[in-house]
Amino acid sequence: MKIINTEQVQSSLNFAELIPLLKQSFAKPFNMPQRQVHALAPEDTSNHDAFALLPSWNDEVIGNKMFTYFPDNSAKHDLPGLFSKIMLFRRETGEPLALVDGTSVTYWRTAAISALASQLLSRDDSQHLMLFGTGNLAAYLLHAHISVRNLKKVTIWGRSASKVQKLVDEFSGIYPNINFYTSLDVDQEIPFVDIICCATGAKTPLFNGELISQGCHIDCLGNHMVDARECDSATISKARVFVDSLTNTLNEAGELLIPISEGVFNSDDIVGELADMCKQPEILRQSDNEITLFKSVGTAISDLIAAYLVYQKVS
Repeated sequence: MKIINTEQVQSSLNFAELIPLLKQSFAKPFNMPQRQVHALAPEDTSNHDAFALLPSWNDEVIGNKMFTYFPDNSAKHDLPGLFSKIMLFRRETGEPLALVDGTSVTYWRTAAISALASQLLSRDDSQHLMLFGTGNLAAYLLHAHISVRNLKKVTIWGRSASKVQKLVDEFSGIYPNINFYTSLDVDQEIPFVDIICCATGAKTPLFNGELISQGCHIDCLGNHMVDARECDSATISKARVFVDSLTNTLNEAGELLIPISEGVFNSDDIVGELADMCKQPEILRQSDNEITLFKSVGTAISDLIAAYLVYQKVS
């Protein structure tokens, strides 16, 4: 059995290969039971330490992603708050194949899924991306989205001006044909954006949904809590809504659960899951004026696909 580290993941993956592989794989049969997230101190409402299990399998491989979430690690122990590993087994025999670093795989597959959703739902002529968030995922998202759309302008919003400027400077050097800007006034910028990508820890909406232009595509992937959201009810009400997983989003995503509780949205209004999007092109964008939204909370099968690709590369 192989032990595959972060460096091997980083050297094995690229979006030109991973994004189409995910599209192909989501169009094929797979199994993905609901993930289990266990509070480690359920009797203590102030303690959010957790352990999660995310199983999935297809006709080639079985996987179980496991992660621990200790939000106080940074302050108390000078350690990351999240650790993750993915265990792979051969589908034909059940033989253990590899233990893969799950943290780096998660960055790659999250960005790839976000870009895949944009490739399927955003207008082909989309040129202006607005990214909310400057965390570890931000650079992956920029590379991924640039790989699927001929972007001319990217606006970056973040709470830390220095982190925003660092991204602007770095990516201006990598992609000289794209203009990168720091967000100065969200209300002034949102009406002119073609694609909005949200990857933050925000608890309340990042922008006013009434200001979104016709034809815009919105991607919300930073929130996993029922009482928080990155976009408001106006955004959800105006958009044709797609999700990565019905089970997971309707169990975890405040972006959908809050409008449902308000009576302005219904779970039946969700057009389809990512698997449907990959198999049924007729359900995708219906016109250039339509607003589309993709809500992602992460899927075990995308972890499995990315981790197995790494395993095949290093074997």
